[in-house]
Amino acid sequence: MPTAREALLDAAGAALAIRPWPTVRMVEVAAAAGVSRQTLYNEFGGKEGLARALLRRETDWYLDGVDRALHAASGGRERLAAVAEWTVRAARAHPLLRALLTGCWDPALPAPRPHPDRPSSAVPAQRRADAGVPGPAELARAVRDRTAAALEPGEAARRRSELAVRLALSYVIAPAEEGGEALRELLGLPPGPSAPAPDRPGPLGRRVPDPRRFSGRSRRAGDR
Repeated sequence: MPTAREALLDAAGAALAIRPWPTVRMVEVAAAAGVSRQTLYNEFGGKEGLARALLRRETDWYLDGVDRALHAASGGRERLAAVAEWTVRAARAHPLLRALLTGCWDPALPAPRPHPDRPSSAVPAQRRADAGVPGPAELARAVRDRTAAALEPGEAARRRSELAVRLALSYVIAPAEEGGEALRELLGLPPGPSAPAPDRPGPLGRRVPDPRRFSGRSRRAGDR
């Protein structure tokens, strides 16, 4: 069973998939998650806190996917290609991740605003979310460093990892029919199996609220 926090994040993600974030109402998110609105405020402090938690979960989900891609592949060149493919496929499927990777924020998405004061939530996970998420450059460095650590030690591995990340991001910023797969050709690799299709954040099998709950027009632009 998902926790109340997980259910609320799932419900908020389902709402965001079909409606601009400014029109998502907290009372609807709480109802879709099957909890009270007070529970939502206890967990996140409000709509801004919920937005920060969504961004943190998306970041963690992407980096977990980088780790899975690295561990599933064997050999340095295969690992570089796997990370590039995962990055492109995940960003194509998830606008929120694409914004995190590129820094290009659509007004329909929640903005990455750290908590204005020192995070003080009673919920440890929310204190981490309120601290903010890495910017595009910091996120790219995190992927580079994880990739380099999976290769042989040395500066050469860092340079190759940097190249893989930057090539993948070029296809995220300027999409083309081919994506991270292009790195396979650059590395002299034969065509390989596609990277796994990106699942929604969260464990498989978790109940995801029906998006139709959020399809009606809101009477106001969102609760505070």
